[in-house]
Amino acid sequence: MEGERGQFHAAACWRPDSLMDYYSCTRTARESMQSTISKSPSALPAATLDRWTALDWSNGVLLPQLTTHDRVLVRTRNSTYELIVTVPHTASVLVRGGTFFPSFTPAQLAGSSLGGGFLKLHGVYAGFQMELITEELPIITTRVRSVSVLPAQAGTVM
Repeated sequence: MEGERGQFHAAACWRPDSLMDYYSCTRTARESMQSTISKSPSALPAATLDRWTALDWSNGVLLPQLTTHDRVLVRTRNSTYELIVTVPHTASVLVRGGTFFPSFTPAQLAGSSLGGGFLKLHGVYAGFQMELITEELPIITTRVRSVSVLPAQAGTVM
């Protein structure tokens, strides 16, 4: 939960009548979060820009390199998604699959990430989380297991 001044705090310790409780609460929450992160056994190996740029990006696809009506099948840990490219250079797609997309829905593929600050813009890659933006809300999938591209056939739309 986000409090005043943009700091995060645990909702259970926030009382609006006491500014001191707010500051001690946010400090406690921050310390707890830092200890959790530092003790985490799954620290992200690609958390630096040098490591991120050195990654092998051959296990996925950049949407701007595709053509209109190409299909991209993305299998994640929990779901299968079908993306139909509508505007390649903006990564605009129609997406279907998973809990949030029972029918084709317009969206933009923001890219792929490891859940942190780096985003491989407009790309889908195995091992990463796919990030989609719709008019209603952003969706971040579980980690991608496989990516397949089915080229559009001449004269066929859907």
